[in-house]
Amino acid sequence: MAVAKSDFLINDTKYSFLKELGLQETNLGVFDGTWKGSGKIVQSICPSNGKVIAEVKQGNLTDYESCVESSTSAWNVWADLPAPKRGEIVRQIGDALRKQLVPLGKLVSTEMGKILPEGIGEVQEYVDICDYAVGLSRTLAGSIYPSERPGHVLLEKWNPLGLIGVISAFNFPIAVYGWNNAIAMVCGDTILWKGAETTPLVAIATTKIVAEVLKRNNLPGGIASLCCGGADIGKAMAADKRIKLLSFTGSTHVGQQVGVEVQKRFGKHLLELGGNNALIVAEDADLNMVVQATLFACVGTAGQRCTTTRRLILHKNVYEEVLSRLVKAYGQVINRIGDALEENTLIGPLHSKQSLEKYQETIAQIQKQRGTIEFGGKVLDGPGYFVEPTIVTGLKHDHPLVHNECFAPIVYVLKADSVEEAISWNNEVPQGLSSSIFTQNIGEIFQWIGPKGSDCGIVNVNIPTSGAEIGGAFGGEKATGGGRESGSDAWKQYMRRSTITINHSKDLPLAQGIKFE
Repeated sequence: MAVAKSDFLINDTKYSFLKELGLQETNLGVFDGTWKGSGKIVQSICPSNGKVIAEVKQGNLTDYESCVESSTSAWNVWADLPAPKRGEIVRQIGDALRKQLVPLGKLVSTEMGKILPEGIGEVQEYVDICDYAVGLSRTLAGSIYPSERPGHVLLEKWNPLGLIGVISAFNFPIAVYGWNNAIAMVCGDTILWKGAETTPLVAIATTKIVAEVLKRNNLPGGIASLCCGGADIGKAMAADKRIKLLSFTGSTHVGQQVGVEVQKRFGKHLLELGGNNALIVAEDADLNMVVQATLFACVGTAGQRCTTTRRLILHKNVYEEVLSRLVKAYGQVINRIGDALEENTLIGPLHSKQSLEKYQETIAQIQKQRGTIEFGGKVLDGPGYFVEPTIVTGLKHDHPLVHNECFAPIVYVLKADSVEEAISWNNEVPQGLSSSIFTQNIGEIFQWIGPKGSDCGIVNVNIPTSGAEIGGAFGGEKATGGGRESGSDAWKQYMRRSTITINHSKDLPLAQGIKFE
């Protein structure tokens, strides 16, 4: 049934922050320096109540082509700016985001469904990476190596790639873009963003903030272009040789297709895909810390973080106590499921009806396979896409359900005889994103972080699997894709390396002492 525009949430005074962000009943979803949109009109749904927030006119392939041309042209201006000058623009973007921290955080909570402290925290993550990138803009270092040839200098220099494509996912609709955008911009790249189809308003509101900073500095808007759209836009980005690096965040299944398509044209890709993250509890672990950490890692963001704990591997000597205490902890938060914007809410909704159906299908399979539901397992009545966080026992560590990531608050609890066995179970799944162990044993810690320990990209000790900081490189191994974003030397993925030899002598000696006379 068609919904009258007067009934859109954007016209409800509770959601007045939407108009503060420059959003309207109908929003243009393409920005190439000018706002436009020639594709179909889609409605953005609030998962807390199932109501329409506002609608968006998506882009089509003609709009996409305009974005690519605009961003390619803008690169000729942007790449000529010294890196510290680019960093100054990113600093201004961070300041502009600070001014809209709460309204933008509320939009994230409204459109994605995560609770308000997490929504604001996600915007803060973009602010933080802007601060990080500003410092990086003055430290993008090359290298000087000794040459074996007299009168020669051997250098290594990093140059921008050009146009970067970013395809982000619904669960972190602004932070993932921020990680890519801030770092790529100081590296001298321009960016074309395709946000998730179900979170277009976050993408539009964010782009408006960035675009205003560019306009204020008399810079082309194509430095940070946007094309909201469907799978056709994503496919075009993967196949387009003009996009020098494609950063994709999403499922392993789709990410594999993206990676293959990009590789066909010898392009670069940065893949942030699925995770089937395990938290190991050794027999000497601080169980108070374990229960507190596990609760957030399992039910935070309603189980929709790529770093959510999916498997809880308990040493046999603490299995019963941890399980009983975790069930009790779940019982204490079950009455704090609700509207993501409400102050008392700890657990918001699943993002979509599709997510809800996937949860129901998985619960049915668990019951069919004779798994035991220790807590939860039900869909809540009423508007919105709310489910009970769920604890499952009785399935083996290598059961197909345990090895399959259901993007919902379902955790499988496993009993291990030793830390060695737990580590082998951690490593046996296809994905390799995040992992954690709780232990007081120094030997087990170094075993865990060593060559025969966790094979994940994120290897934690006495903290949960979720909640990564921006200063380290974020990403995983194996079917998680191998990409790295955010801190450390992740910036190198947005640049090309040149090895340079300069002869400042009058002779032409060959390397390795070769004589060609």
